[in-house]
Amino acid sequence: MSTQRPSSDSTFGSPFESPLAIKLRKQIVQALNDFNMIEEGDKLMVCVSGGKDSSVLLALLTEIQKRSERKFTLEAAILDQKQPGFDSAAFKGWIESLGVPLHVLERDTYSIVKEKTPVGGTYCSLCSRLRRAILYDFAHDNGFTKMVLGHHRDDIVHTALLNQFYVGTTAGMPPKLKSDNGRNILIRPLAYVSERDIEQLAADWAFPIIPCNLCGSQDGLKRVRIKRLVRDLEKEIPNIYASIQTALSNVKPSQMMDQDLWDFKNLKSE
Repeated sequence: MSTQRPSSDSTFGSPFESPLAIKLRKQIVQALNDFNMIEEGDKLMVCVSGGKDSSVLLALLTEIQKRSERKFTLEAAILDQKQPGFDSAAFKGWIESLGVPLHVLERDTYSIVKEKTPVGGTYCSLCSRLRRAILYDFAHDNGFTKMVLGHHRDDIVHTALLNQFYVGTTAGMPPKLKSDNGRNILIRPLAYVSERDIEQLAADWAFPIIPCNLCGSQDGLKRVRIKRLVRDLEKEIPNIYASIQTALSNVKPSQMMDQDLWDFKNLKSE
């Protein structure tokens, strides 16, 4: 698959060889290797939203693809949920400049979410479930071996805390996951990448963004509160994101309280 990298005089910003782009590419490669995310012959569907995270990921994956000894293909898919003002033309042009085919899936989930969500409620949960089902089905029906998601390190940390604070589970977003029905494998190559670095690279490249006018327009979302909390603590604990992420990969069952993971009842001294 041919690719065309942004050049310094490109409409879409800085080249892939900037120090920040190289840093992120190395972090992605590290995650790919640590969790064996991409295998020989994989057909990858990158789920792009039109936002900064999945867009930066897709662009850097095209560079990784050219350098990789493993042969794999890349295609992108975006869901047009029929939100007012949704216009993918400029974004589609940028994706095509990367040499990646883009599938635009048109489904009117916007009307469903607006109709089903109570006044004052948040749209994110239902919107996410509908979007996920559509993308899962498309990936399965079109022979994609893995779905690539744009969740970054901060997303993973925030989700783990959300589950602990509001759900009562110690769970999060694993870098690699099999769907509940077993049909899809999901990978998150940005697992080691911070949101701030993605924001800076997106600003440097200045590619088109498609804003979300549904969940992004609501205040008081739990995820926003968690993000604000962690970033406030970051002022006192500069490496808090890295520390929490390390904790997620350094679980000691005997030091927890899950009786399914550790046989506390039959614990005896030697």
